[in-house]
Amino acid sequence: MSDVSPAVRRRLVELKAVVAEKFNGGHWSELAALTDSEREIEDHPRLLRALSFQDEDYEPLILPTLLKVVTRDPENLSIIEQYLVDTFDIGGESASTAPSKGRRIVFTPSVFDIPEEGVDQQLVAVMMPFSAEFEPVFGAIKAACDAASLRCLRVKDIWEHSTIIQDVFGLIFRSNVVICDFSGRNPNVFYEAGIAHTLGKQVIPLSQSPGDVPFDVAHHRYLSYLNNGEGLATLSRTLCSRLETLIPNSRGWNS
Repeated sequence: MSDVSPAVRRRLVELKAVVAEKFNGGHWSELAALTDSEREIEDHPRLLRALSFQDEDYEPLILPTLLKVVTRDPENLSIIEQYLVDTFDIGGESASTAPSKGRRIVFTPSVFDIPEEGVDQQLVAVMMPFSAEFEPVFGAIKAACDAASLRCLRVKDIWEHSTIIQDVFGLIFRSNVVICDFSGRNPNVFYEAGIAHTLGKQVIPLSQSPGDVPFDVAHHRYLSYLNNGEGLATLSRTLCSRLETLIPNSRGWNS
């Protein structure tokens, strides 16, 4: 089984603990059908019999069986992971703040470190260009968050890691809502919006111009605003109303 990578082996060791604790014969049969692995599972000379009689050699048989299933077809690893998530509601801490839509996925980022802190229900992450002309815009966003009794942070306001992209990921991971200003078509904001969507965050897009909203997210509703006194005041009120909808325990706009 030399074609199974060390990373896959480590993941199977983690999954083996769940299988040992929770599986019965029916679960093994379902997994065999899903992975087309009846030969490796149901025809195993000892696996199901040892489980049925609660023999001591049952647990040592689990990992070799999973390895055979994944060696047979590498795609079976994701099938096993999804089956465990769907059947036993496992998968570790969730960073998603979007409503559940049924199927969930489990993934481990290879570029970022996962923060120790969980999601802060009162935290709003603001992703926007680092430019002086956007300072009044951030002021309007902060006013909206303050009115809703929420905290908002930009990456430029924190320095927790030696690489800025880790601070970006950490801020998005910990946030309940992520505001992304696409004005000026800043590529960093596009990238950050992608991270937020992948993590299942509630994202509020902003833009001064419809032409700045990228094609891939143009089907999402966004808040349009003018970068002047009246436009920013309107943005604050509209944004606060949107935050109140997304976070029902927020206080709402005080006018």
